[in-house]
Amino acid sequence: MKENPISFQMKYSPEDFMPASEAEKESLVVMRESVSFWKDGFRRLRKNKVAMASLIVIIFIMFISFIVPMFYPYSYEVQMKGANNLAPMQYSAEELARIEAGEKVFPHILGTDKMGRDYAIRVMMGSRISLTVGLIATAIILVIGSIYGSVAAFLGGWVDLVMMRIVDIIYTVPDVLLIVLLSFALKSPLATLAELPGFGWIQTVGTNLISIFIVFALLYWVGMARMVRSQILMLKENEYVTAARALGAKSGRIIKKHLLTNCIGTLIVTTTLQIPSSIFTESFLSFLGLGVAVPLPSLGSLASDAINGLNTYPYLLFIPALLISLIILSFNLLGDGLRDAFDPKLKN
Repeated sequence: MKENPISFQMKYSPEDFMPASEAEKESLVVMRESVSFWKDGFRRLRKNKVAMASLIVIIFIMFISFIVPMFYPYSYEVQMKGANNLAPMQYSAEELARIEAGEKVFPHILGTDKMGRDYAIRVMMGSRISLTVGLIATAIILVIGSIYGSVAAFLGGWVDLVMMRIVDIIYTVPDVLLIVLLSFALKSPLATLAELPGFGWIQTVGTNLISIFIVFALLYWVGMARMVRSQILMLKENEYVTAARALGAKSGRIIKKHLLTNCIGTLIVTTTLQIPSSIFTESFLSFLGLGVAVPLPSLGSLASDAINGLNTYPYLLFIPALLISLIILSFNLLGDGLRDAFDPKLKN
C-alpha cells in the first residue's frame, strides 16, 4: 500500500505487534530495586569516604579506650618510684636494673607524668572518661529534649507557648556558674551518701562530674527540644496522625509510635552532632578543674596538668589536645555524613 505523505494516519507492519523479547523488556526497566529507608541511608553513607573514615577513627579510639586498658600492664593511678617525667620509650633506674637481670619490662610508650604514672594508660583512661561522659550526657539530652519538644508541639496552643518560653529562659542561665554552685551545694550531701553501702562510686566519680551531669539534664536539652518541636509540628498534620486519632489512639502512643518514629533519622543525626559538643564541654570544665576527681583522668584534666611543664615536656599537652580535636572532628564529620545520608531533602 502506498502511503500518503500528507496523511496523519500512521502505518504499522505486523512485526510491530509481536510480543517483546526478554532483552527488550529488560532494556525498558529503569526502576531500581525497592529498599527501606534505613538500607537506602546506610548505602549512601557507605559511599561517603570521609564519614566512613571518621567512623573507623571513632571505633579505633573506642578500642584503645575501652579494650586495651584491660590488657595494659600499667595502671592509671599507680605511681612508680624514680619514674617521674620519663620521655617516651624510656625506663627508670629500677626498671633498667630489672632488664639487666633478665626480666622483661614493658616500655612506657608515651613516657610518664610528674607523679611517675604511665602516661599512655592515663590517656586511654582519659579518653574513656571523656567518651563516656559525652555519650551519657548526649543520652540525657536526647531523652529529655525529645520528650519535651514532642509534647510541646503535639499539644500546641497555650501549652506550647508556655513550654517554649521556659526554654527561652533556660537559654539565659550561665552553665559554668551553675556547675560551680552545684559542686559546692552537693559536696556535703554526696559525701554523706557515698558512705552508705553501694554508693562508693560517688567518691570515685566526684561531685564535680555529677554536677556536670545534672547541668546537662537541666540546661543542655533545649536545642534538642527545639529541633524535635519543629519536626513534630510538620508531622502531626499528616493523614496517618488523623487516622490514629480516629481509631482512638492516645496522645502518648501517637507521639511514641508515629511522630518520634518518623523523625528518628533527624534524631540520630542531631544526637551524633551533640556528642562532640558534650565531650568538648566536659574537657573544658575538666581543664578548669571542675571535672572528674583525682586520680581519675580525663583529656581536659590531663591537658590542664601539662600546662605547667609546657616548655619542658610539651608532648604531655599536645597528646590529649590532639586526641580531643580528633574525637570532635571525627564525630562532626560522621554527623555530617549521616545528615547527608538520611535527610530526604539531600537525596538528589
